[in-house]
Amino acid sequence: MNRRFHLAVAALVFSVLVRVAWALFWPSNLILVDLHVYVEGSANLFNGNLYDWTDSSRSPQFPLPFTYPPFAAFLLYPLHFLPFDVVAAGWLIATAAALFGIVWIALELMVGRDAMREQKWRTAAVAWTAAGMWLEPVRSTLDYGQVNVFLVLPAMLAARSARWWVQGLLVGLSAGVKLTPAVTGLYFVARRQWLAVVASVVAFLASIGLTYLLVPKETNRYFGELVEDPHRIGPVGSVINQSLRGALTRLAGHDIGSGLLWKSAVLVTAVLAFFAWRALRSDDRLGALIIVQLFGMMAAPISWSHHWICLIPLVLWLRYGPLEDAVGARLMAAFWLFNTVMGISWFLGTLQKSMWDISRPWYLAWLGAANALGVLALFVWIIAVGRLRRVSPERAVDRSRELEPSPVA
Repeated sequence: MNRRFHLAVAALVFSVLVRVAWALFWPSNLILVDLHVYVEGSANLFNGNLYDWTDSSRSPQFPLPFTYPPFAAFLLYPLHFLPFDVVAAGWLIATAAALFGIVWIALELMVGRDAMREQKWRTAAVAWTAAGMWLEPVRSTLDYGQVNVFLVLPAMLAARSARWWVQGLLVGLSAGVKLTPAVTGLYFVARRQWLAVVASVVAFLASIGLTYLLVPKETNRYFGELVEDPHRIGPVGSVINQSLRGALTRLAGHDIGSGLLWKSAVLVTAVLAFFAWRALRSDDRLGALIIVQLFGMMAAPISWSHHWICLIPLVLWLRYGPLEDAVGARLMAAFWLFNTVMGISWFLGTLQKSMWDISRPWYLAWLGAANALGVLALFVWIIAVGRLRRVSPERAVDRSRELEPSPVA
């Protein structure tokens, strides 16, 4: 077992070193492109130019603006005082550490804290972190220098915590950095953790209040003008947008907007998500959180492929969770593992001549809906088997002894 652990650690260290070397020395404008935006864009926080600034040097097709709330710029502001290579190396190492936290908590929520003291589960956590760094969406997050892993970790910590004020603080401040983590509030609603809901709202409003005191003009502009403009973030029809709106836009051949079709699709997804949640065991916190996160990815106007960090906990849940030996579980796990290894949306993105092109052959349009169709199929599967399958309490307690973890499904 020690040998396996040492191999897992070696694989993780190797992965981190390769990713840092790749980012610092590979000659491509797109490497760490978003981290450049974070650092250089946030430097304009106090000069009144935060949301007018764009960077077209690395993405000529689409000049990249700073798209996050002012609170994100406030947290990122100190980075521009450091050499960028130092920021880049630290960012990537911190991303790997945050991914380890996500994997560890996901396993812990399934097998328990006591089991995580065992060598085999520690090995599994390290091995899955090493493997996860090469899975879509983490590998694209590392390529672009994105913030996504840092936003999923607080949601995992909130699900793990028993303190309502800690839960609310984590989710509320994450929503202050980027609005999408606010969907985690639905997890608190599902579990009737009302104090955590209130605390998350207070923390989010506090983040707005802070930036309003510091930069009132930028705060008013973001929340009064820019927050409802998805086109400012990027092309809705690009295949790397794996949200419902992106999938339906490509199938229709034009941007469907936020009209009846999109709202109906979101409503159907919400209904399926609700019944999937109801089909889970009441103590399946990870399953409930995954359903909420996937619904958020589906309902957002834009969910780039690198936003789907929740697919890593999903693969782990399908591999080790309470439904891992239900009918169809292996097929479901195989689909999501293939999707994350292959990166279907990333692969299709290499085939599109322009990110602004929406029209494409029907088979590419349907293939480009892989995430959306996969989520709908997952919800239907959970509904179908979750109510029929009941794992006994004794078996749930003994999962750490009957499973031998490995970094492949």
